[in-house]
Amino acid sequence: MDERLIIRGGQIINDDQVFTGSIVIEDDTITHISNDASPDATVSGCRVIDATGCIVMPGVIDEHVHFREPGLTEKADIDSESQAAAAGGVTSYFDMPNTVPQTTTLEALQEKQALAAQKSHVNYAFFFGATNDNTLLFEQLDPHTIPGIKLFMGSSTGNMLVDSDAALDTVFSTCSRLRLPIMAHCEDTAEISRNMEDARQRYGDDPPLWLHPLIRSEEACFNSTMKAYQLAVTHQTQLHIAHVSTAEEIELLPYVHPSTFNIQRNVQRITAEATVGHLCFSMVDYQELGTRIKVNPAIKSCRDMIALRQALNDGRIATIATDHAPHLLSQKQGGCARAASGMPIIQFALPLMLGLVDEGVLTLSRLVQLMCHNPAQLFSMRQRGFLRPGYKADVTIVRRTDSPWTVTPDIILSRCGWSPLEGRQLQWRVEHTICNGHIVYTDGQVDTNYIAQPIDFK
Repeated sequence: MDERLIIRGGQIINDDQVFTGSIVIEDDTITHISNDASPDATVSGCRVIDATGCIVMPGVIDEHVHFREPGLTEKADIDSESQAAAAGGVTSYFDMPNTVPQTTTLEALQEKQALAAQKSHVNYAFFFGATNDNTLLFEQLDPHTIPGIKLFMGSSTGNMLVDSDAALDTVFSTCSRLRLPIMAHCEDTAEISRNMEDARQRYGDDPPLWLHPLIRSEEACFNSTMKAYQLAVTHQTQLHIAHVSTAEEIELLPYVHPSTFNIQRNVQRITAEATVGHLCFSMVDYQELGTRIKVNPAIKSCRDMIALRQALNDGRIATIATDHAPHLLSQKQGGCARAASGMPIIQFALPLMLGLVDEGVLTLSRLVQLMCHNPAQLFSMRQRGFLRPGYKADVTIVRRTDSPWTVTPDIILSRCGWSPLEGRQLQWRVEHTICNGHIVYTDGQVDTNYIAQPIDFK
């Protein structure tokens, strides 16, 4: 770890402020921020990053990833995917529980935490998964070590589908009592099953891909999201709706001015996440990219994508995440039934979102709110998500390049070895990723000797 590090001359984006200045880091903590672009850097042992011409922002917090370990490590593991995260400017991630074994027991949670303590190159935390019958374990969880409970209201992953009214009532009431946030995957399984059966009768056992957003339909998403919303209101539970994908779901959500967002003060108890995939792709992209962009819930119409983009600015969407979910390309072959759902995207998500800034979809300050500030506030992360004295020194430095660069297979760090963005040109590049004061990514290289910290929640 660098004992003293100065980042100088960059345009700092933080707390709704934009200014050219410098950041001083001692060990793993920010000690000083100023609008002095060239502070004294003559102190012995001090390292300086010249960020002139760059944007300096808090490290990205990706609240929704699938790093596949344990049990599915032919696709990915904590080592490989945290390297991809570091290269993408991500300094903290929350991993999902649908691994093998599922993270639905205390032992499985402890195993993942122990693995990350040996292998993760950026900061880490793990959701605990709800099942039909494990709510008694919620009492034994340490709320300072987990972001919350992941609830699959639409899933075919073992025992992780929770769709009975009694079980859902128990999950929501228990989480409310224990003040544990719920992140919910909302799709109506009964509706999806009916749609799949109809499609199979017409098209065979593996219906063509273009039917995917019709099988995992707008109605399936809306009905399940409405049910989760009503349960959260009834039990006064903090609910975060994962990967919202339809304009209809957006209409359920309240408008919240970004300046009033403060989950700690109970201003906003029901929030929603948009993913990079749903913000950047629509149904028309299936023709070119095929199953590479097959995800659940399905990527839908241009109308839905536009509604999601609009909701980034009026507070109805609170966070942007990746739902990074690697599969081997061999597992992505087939149609609606056979091809696996999920895509690897964490390494290129921030440059993609900065491209939306260039298009005028949102501002740099709003992007920082959605990818850094709001996830930290929403899940009560301790001393992360902002550039402030006394906070952990998680910093991402990006530059808009003079000419675009192309995503090629040789730069992909995810173990699966492919990206839906191959051949795409991007204008923004991550220059440096600093995690706990340590330069974990620079000059196109990840420091694989560095092991990051577990995330602490208030």
